[in-house]
Amino acid sequence: MHFSLPKALGYLIGGLWTGWGGRGRIEATQLRHLRRLVDKARRDSPLFRRLYAELPPSDRIELRDLPVTRKPQLMAEFDDWLTIRSLPLERAREHLRDMHKVGVPIEDVAVFQTSGTSGEPAVIVLSESFVEYAYGIMLARFERYHRKLVRDLRKLGDRVTITGGNGHFAGNGFNKLVQRLNPRLAKGFGVTFVEAEQPIGQLVERLNAIGKIAWVVTYPSMLAILVREKEAGRLRIEPALITTGGETLTDDLRERVRRAFPSLKYGIADPYGCTECLALSFECSHSRKHVNEDWVILEAVNEAMQPVPDGTLSATVLLTVLANEVQPVIRYDLGDCVRFDKDPCPCGSPFRSFQVEGRQATLVRVGGVTLSPLVFDLEHDQAERVQLVQTGAFDFKLRIQLAKGAAAEPVFQDVIAAVMRVFRDNGLDDVTVRASDAPPEFTASGKFHEVVPLRSTAPRG
Repeated sequence: MHFSLPKALGYLIGGLWTGWGGRGRIEATQLRHLRRLVDKARRDSPLFRRLYAELPPSDRIELRDLPVTRKPQLMAEFDDWLTIRSLPLERAREHLRDMHKVGVPIEDVAVFQTSGTSGEPAVIVLSESFVEYAYGIMLARFERYHRKLVRDLRKLGDRVTITGGNGHFAGNGFNKLVQRLNPRLAKGFGVTFVEAEQPIGQLVERLNAIGKIAWVVTYPSMLAILVREKEAGRLRIEPALITTGGETLTDDLRERVRRAFPSLKYGIADPYGCTECLALSFECSHSRKHVNEDWVILEAVNEAMQPVPDGTLSATVLLTVLANEVQPVIRYDLGDCVRFDKDPCPCGSPFRSFQVEGRQATLVRVGGVTLSPLVFDLEHDQAERVQLVQTGAFDFKLRIQLAKGAAAEPVFQDVIAAVMRVFRDNGLDDVTVRASDAPPEFTASGKFHEVVPLRSTAPRG
């Protein structure tokens, strides 16, 4: 596996050319790439050959002709899913079990895994062309604002990524891959990785010891912890930019971050992506998320998998990755809820913009009621971390990591009372919430979910 700068520049030039052509050129380019991918999948993926056997010829295919796919179905037929025959699932999993091989390719492909918060982790295979695409398309979407931002951040200090250190996850694995393929490309920023799972006190000491931190990249759940530490005066870093991903960033948290970190000259960036497609979207100078539509298709659909109008919140979203021919991701049900904007973006980009309203894997279902995790206030001044875990249809356990010197019983009583009020306010009187001796847990990828739904209640992969 190697990185070709000329090919990356080809994605850059193609991305610029497509954007300059407006909606007509974007849609024509997208359809051409879709038909090419479908033809490749039919030819070299036994799974897609079967799925598409009765469909029209590839050169006449339309997006609506293609069936929806889901992670459990694809993972069950992993060996037939890929368009290469040299990477059976067992070989991929053997590679993923070796923590010394994070970011190390297998021959001509790289292998990562999703965190599995909604069920079985997916094994994601990326070719070198995807790395070239991610680099080239990112540059193609740069505005003058972004170029100035990058120059300033390089002068101000290091980039710190706070993510999980216990697996082959895209948070640090993709960066390590790029460092291996092209060290000069990766050297634009001094990137320091900090493990999210360590005790909060150690994490704060580590960040304070780094020195000048210009840019922090992490999950919203970890960002909430950093805000509390900053508000308490224990965290002393003064970043100019914070980038989040992997979870929903709420307006309340965004406002708290701005108050806690007045040093944020470039604010908070929250691009939307996933392991299946790291370069899914870009965030413009007006803080809107735009789909890289020449190489990505994102469909907001209802529960019947039919498109919803712009301005309407979707039940889920379907992803098609046109830049990965090794592992076709076509009309793949991500489970997230999005809303496409009705009005054009002030930045002038012809690429559609959207908002992410929530991720299906985090919704809590109790009887016939569905609750967002955001309705629960799980902060307590005598607790470092609080986690509500659904263990049955109407049963929950509360895990608390106490602050130093705090007494457990009154903290549990206070938080349980607050949680029970939420349930009663939503007409749920039969819910049981019990204190647990177990400590709060992170996902394998380093995310900390304050509310962990019962996995079997999540309907999608």
